[in-house]
Amino acid sequence: MTAPLSLTPGGSLYDRIGPDALAALVDRFYALVARDPLLSPIFPADLTLTAEKQLAFLSGFLGGPPLYHERFGHPRLRARHLPFPITPERAQAWLACMNAALRDTPGVAPDDARELYAALARVATHMVNAPSGAAPAAGGTP
Repeated sequence: MTAPLSLTPGGSLYDRIGPDALAALVDRFYALVARDPLLSPIFPADLTLTAEKQLAFLSGFLGGPPLYHERFGHPRLRARHLPFPITPERAQAWLACMNAALRDTPGVAPDDARELYAALARVATHMVNAPSGAAPAAGGTP
């Protein structure tokens, strides 16, 4: 799940989006997550470290520098998310927040947004680990 997305004539998705727009995307995304009634209960109140980890992960995932690996080791996405009840509804809420952030982030071209969303939709589906209606666990860092 951490292999970079395929290269296109414009370079990797990381090259096309760029680090500044990617950082802005992550900021917008977590502002939405913090207000989402399905997601906020499973995230910590302070999303600073969570956002840093997401930005580091996305950098490598999109073909840029392997910042997550360098700072935190292998992402082990599924294992790191197992303590949190990721229901199908929460996966969809996560994707809805990401879709809104992608639409609202200057510097992310529509084609790049669609490509990133498609890749993240596969990841979100893979993270589902609880049935519909599962109660949230105490906030942590999914």
